[in-house]
Amino acid sequence: MQWLEMTMKSTDPSPNVSSPGSSEPGASQASQFGQTQRPSLPPPDLLSLGQHHLARILGICTSINASETLSGAGVRRRCHPCTHRGLVTMVTIIHCQQSLSPLPLCSAPISRQQQLRGVLLPSCFAGGTRKKPGAVREQQSGRRYRGKQTDGGGRGTSQGGMAHAASCLHSSCSFSLGAQLTTLSTSPRSSSHLPLLFLPKTMEEATKVTDTVPALPPLLERRVRQRQPTVSVLKSKLKQSATCSVPRVRSTLTGFFPVVRWLPKYKLREYIWGDLMSGVIVGIILVPQAIAYCLLAGVEPIYGLYTSFYANIIYFLMGTSRHVSVGIFSLMSLMVGQVVDKELYLAGFDLNEDSKASVPDVFNATLGTNLTIGKPHSVELMGLQCEKECYAISIATALTFLAGIYQLLMAVFRLGFVSVYLSSPMLDGFATGASFTILTVQAKYLLGLKIPRHQGYGTVAITWINIFANIHKTNLCDLITSAICISILVAGKEIQERYKDRLKIPLPTELVVVAGATLASHFGELNSRYSSSVSGHIPTGFIPPQVPSFGLMQRVALDAIPLAVISFAFTVSLSEMFAKKNGYTVRPNQEMLAISLCNIIPSFFHCFTTSAALAKTMVKDSTGCQTQVSSLISALVVLLVLLFFAPFFYDLQKCVLACIIIVSLRGALRKFKDVPAKWRASKNDAIVWLVAMSATALISVELGLLFGVVFSMTCIIFKTQNPKVSLLGRATDTDIYEDMDEYKDLTPPPRVQVFRFQAPLYYANKDSFLKSLYKAVGVEPFLEMTKRSKAEKKAKDMSSKQTKANGDKNNGEVIIALVQRELDFHTIVLDCSAMPFIDSTGMATFKGLVKEYNEINVSVLLANCNTSVIDTLQKGQFFGKNDQEISSMLFHTVHAAVLHANSTFAAAESRSEDSVV
Repeated sequence: MQWLEMTMKSTDPSPNVSSPGSSEPGASQASQFGQTQRPSLPPPDLLSLGQHHLARILGICTSINASETLSGAGVRRRCHPCTHRGLVTMVTIIHCQQSLSPLPLCSAPISRQQQLRGVLLPSCFAGGTRKKPGAVREQQSGRRYRGKQTDGGGRGTSQGGMAHAASCLHSSCSFSLGAQLTTLSTSPRSSSHLPLLFLPKTMEEATKVTDTVPALPPLLERRVRQRQPTVSVLKSKLKQSATCSVPRVRSTLTGFFPVVRWLPKYKLREYIWGDLMSGVIVGIILVPQAIAYCLLAGVEPIYGLYTSFYANIIYFLMGTSRHVSVGIFSLMSLMVGQVVDKELYLAGFDLNEDSKASVPDVFNATLGTNLTIGKPHSVELMGLQCEKECYAISIATALTFLAGIYQLLMAVFRLGFVSVYLSSPMLDGFATGASFTILTVQAKYLLGLKIPRHQGYGTVAITWINIFANIHKTNLCDLITSAICISILVAGKEIQERYKDRLKIPLPTELVVVAGATLASHFGELNSRYSSSVSGHIPTGFIPPQVPSFGLMQRVALDAIPLAVISFAFTVSLSEMFAKKNGYTVRPNQEMLAISLCNIIPSFFHCFTTSAALAKTMVKDSTGCQTQVSSLISALVVLLVLLFFAPFFYDLQKCVLACIIIVSLRGALRKFKDVPAKWRASKNDAIVWLVAMSATALISVELGLLFGVVFSMTCIIFKTQNPKVSLLGRATDTDIYEDMDEYKDLTPPPRVQVFRFQAPLYYANKDSFLKSLYKAVGVEPFLEMTKRSKAEKKAKDMSSKQTKANGDKNNGEVIIALVQRELDFHTIVLDCSAMPFIDSTGMATFKGLVKEYNEINVSVLLANCNTSVIDTLQKGQFFGKNDQEISSMLFHTVHAAVLHANSTFAAAESRSEDSVV
């Protein structure tokens, strides 16, 4: 082996400063230890081109700032870490007899001419040179350091600086040469530190040295999380739930009955007046609505009062919301009524008959006595003969019981997440379509027509056809009464909305209309004179409880599912909305448990399905409600009507009740005015609203709910199948990469394509991902390989012809080599920041993508992957066995991936040029 020693010794302490602006980096400069002259390099025949370049750079390193004073802040600011406090460097290079390739000195791409001249230096040699900020940033962001860190001015100890420089040389030199750098430190009194750069004689030695180089530690290291076995987790949970103690029992009971917690803390003087006022007002509104909504449910008015009474009592004990009003809801009543009418029709009852059995007969049937008056049509139920009204309430109670059981199961198994799939646009559209259905069903009462409710699909269309077909049978008394009542109710609502800031309490318009219409019907004898339909006898008191019919439950099991879902969805959403508005929290699972028991327990007392009602909840909130004591007061108001005032509603016309129902739908029907605003805000939400509304109104309520849920989820899937894709560019002098179509002044990285796919990558959108990527970068690997093979085949045929003509054997190979087309890019960086997850299909897509592009000499790198995506790729061995290639394929930022791509391509290009030389 041949040795070349470059020794810089200190001789004269007098400085001789050369011009700092000298164009020749590494020119001789003076220090306080003497004249430091860079030794002349041997001719090229002694050293190869690569060794000449390396010796030149090392000479620059030792002499670049020797003219600075090595004392005080000047040393720490300007001196390179390799030189410290009078110590000079002796560099010994072991000559390699083979030709060496230029070193990859920095992360940023460097031209071959700049490498040969030694103009650009790695960051560890840049202590005394002024470099462009962009270059410095690129080098700092693209390199990992070992040893002691130094600040921007090169601060650090002598040994730390030597280790720092050695590590940089070690990492860069060993990358291409397999060189090994060691630092030999002498005593503090010695005149130099000796870094030795050993260059192997053969490529076999270079390979061995490269294989033994330890890898740099990662910038970010994942935590090791050990998951406990499933069996042990289940055992611990069962053990915890099975333990019994006095505090646990107390906590369970207070959690089951929240009233036990807040009632002892009730502030009587502060809360009582607001609760009393809101309770009385809601009770006054509740009585006429409870009677009216029984028309929708297809049962007697007394059952609506029972439902309102029991639901308020149970929610007072178990609810966690302070403002929600639970009771009869128009949508629930409509859905119950449709099931009741369907079962009555299947049982053979005449839905068009207006004559009904007397109420005592119905009660006797409920109590189990035999009915012999008039011999009307009846069916046997639970061993008893049951007429139309008895059968209707039996169906309603069985349906309500099953809906409550479903809700209880959802609460026990914590299936409240089902409501997540009921989006707000879908629920709004469903409520609006159901409101239109309610309006259609009640229209016949406004005209006094006796038309049976249609069974099956298309209720709205067929009902309106029947109304216009029987329009000549309109009862003028009912029509005039309806017009007067609607005018009064609408006027009262408009006054309430316009002067709601001045009015402290809502106007009891419904109660005034009911009282006035009842008096007018009673004294005017409208039923006997004009055949106007009236509510009939409403008894006082309570009916003894009865177990719901289990024989009917199997007939209505499927019908109870949408009732259960809609009921708890409205209750939970309203409770959370008003809790957020008034600054407290609710427990959704307890709310689901409360509404389930509001359906299960009242079903034994001849009640039908309930839920939270928006209109009455808003009234409670606006009238000063503080706690659920207001629900207790509303129940007392209903109780007074049940015990004393119910018989006075005998002459109340049904058209008046229909007017109350229709006017209460104003809020839902006004949603049609919001459609243009919805369309401007989000076309997807507007389409979901229109589909849910149309399906509910034109097909049926149950199928409308199903159509709305399926369509809204389909829209989400469609969004993931056709997401936004973009090519990214870099903002000037920053590490920020963004969409070039959306932002200005972005520069695409040279010969690198950065692609972003803004959706999860899974089986449904893998084809969309590949097509959008091929279109964005402009190169599809399969087509590119096909073009190249065809071009090679054509060139081969041409070269064979020329060879035969000229007799040149090597001409064919040259032509085939020239056929290889140079692409505009050498690397594709996939920005995975917008990918929340990938499945096994997405992982296989990544694998195929890397393989296909490697065949045309294009690398594929990943950046900004979250841990879920990384785990999926590691499990699928995307980075090779034991993740060997993870450091060269996965990067935390797009900028780091771009720098790695450019530096790798520059190194590969240099090696190919040297091989050609």
